[in-house]
Amino acid sequence: MAALTQKPLWYRIKKQKAAYFMITPIVICYLIFTLYPQIWVIVIGFYNYDGIRKPEFTGLFNFIRLFQRDPVFWRSVWTTFVFAFGKLAIEIPLALLLAVILNTKIIGRGLFRAVYFLPHVTSLAVMSLVFYFIFSPYQGILNGILMAIGFIKEPIAWLDHGGLALFVGMIISVWQNFGINMILILAGLQSIPLELYECSRIDGANSVQQFFHLTIPLLGKMLQIIVMLAIIGSLKIFELFWVLTKGGPHHDTEVMMLYVFKRFFSAGEGAGATLVPQIGYASAVGFIASIIVAIITAIYLFISKKLEQEG
Repeated sequence: MAALTQKPLWYRIKKQKAAYFMITPIVICYLIFTLYPQIWVIVIGFYNYDGIRKPEFTGLFNFIRLFQRDPVFWRSVWTTFVFAFGKLAIEIPLALLLAVILNTKIIGRGLFRAVYFLPHVTSLAVMSLVFYFIFSPYQGILNGILMAIGFIKEPIAWLDHGGLALFVGMIISVWQNFGINMILILAGLQSIPLELYECSRIDGANSVQQFFHLTIPLLGKMLQIIVMLAIIGSLKIFELFWVLTKGGPHHDTEVMMLYVFKRFFSAGEGAGATLVPQIGYASAVGFIASIIVAIITAIYLFISKKLEQEG
């Protein structure tokens, strides 16, 4: 009976032509600006290409060079992991704590939400430039304040020491991103029915027990998405360290995407450096970097699914 009442294909297409018309620009933009560049990068990774001369096919040479003769890239991978998971250990708990506080009836909570969210809509490049002058060793505001109150006697070169510069980058990134995570968590908190808290209070649960046994489990799905997006964004960080340190000193703050960028436009730094771009090699490195980000994301999703099932 259903087969007799089903409309012909031409009729269904005619009725849905408005939908096809509306999604066509999106599909075209995706093919031109997303899919084609991705395919081009993968293909050019098998060539020796500097953007000027004709590409020379080299097979797996760029990938062999990456895995066997480029310790700087793998150092940048490690630096990226340290930066990403170090700052997330601060950012996510801070966002969760502030979201819980702003979910209560405190005075001026709307103002606090706007102020905390404001750094997220500010350009990271502009923000990095501002913080560059704040942490400048001799004309920086921070050293001036610390010396004025007698906390330090000599200016601290915040960006000239690898570990210290990486920590400064974490602070800036946390300051920019905790606001958006706080807003997302706050949206999740406001979707939890108040009746559940009232029932748990009647059963004798205090605020701490409600937080760990009610709030956190009900925020599970939301937190899973927030942490996943935060991990991906942190692993793809680039402009922050490009403005602050250019990857220095001695590659100590050179993260993966900054390494790819520098190889796209120059061959490196130090002895034997050249200004000739290595587009073929940079494409191979970018492809491997993308795979690394995908693997980390897949591992996180697998672990979070397992914990969810066991819970």
